[in-house]
Amino acid sequence: MPQYIVKQGDCMSSLAADHGFDDWQTIYNHSANAEFRASRTDPNVLFPGDELYIPDLDPGSEDRQTDAQHVFVLKRQLTYVRVRVQDPAKKPIKNAPYKLLLETLELEGTTDGDGWVHCEIPPQTTYGTLIVWPDPEDRTETSLWRINLGHLDPLETTTGVKGRLNNLGYDPGEINDQESELYRSTVKRFQKDHDLVVDGIVGPKTRDALKNAHKL
Repeated sequence: MPQYIVKQGDCMSSLAADHGFDDWQTIYNHSANAEFRASRTDPNVLFPGDELYIPDLDPGSEDRQTDAQHVFVLKRQLTYVRVRVQDPAKKPIKNAPYKLLLETLELEGTTDGDGWVHCEIPPQTTYGTLIVWPDPEDRTETSLWRINLGHLDPLETTTGVKGRLNNLGYDPGEINDQESELYRSTVKRFQKDHDLVVDGIVGPKTRDALKNAHKL
């Protein structure tokens, strides 16, 4: 199979499912993808334009006696969404009921003690809507977020920095590769909040702080 060009919204789990693989590591760890792995050490974060080799699917075979029934167990990698929800004061919204609306199903649950939503999703899911009821006793008050899955770019890119700032409750403007005045002022606010040198430049220390705050 020829080289695959990564598109926005792709992730290793969705690519594996699209090409019939049960385990995304079959693609990621293929010897032809050594250069790709060197640049994308975190398989959860791809970048549009990345080139990835997709090997041919090997259906495999098993020797079994004919004229008999056999049970085969399929082992597959599970795909999860993990989102931490916070209030405007950046405190976790914990132990709160939520509903996650995806393209093909609805999931319900309760955030944990740190405000995390963690649930299994179909690997080819690309977007969803998360509804949270911060006060379990008041179902009239809700918080709502639109979730784009597979859209977070690598931290080394401007779009990756903007995406993380946006997810953390800052407003860097449109998620593109333009470093506008709004973007630089937003970086300064993040730097001030995290006791960094406030210069609007995303250097190694600012990137590390973003990674630690965003958890990815």
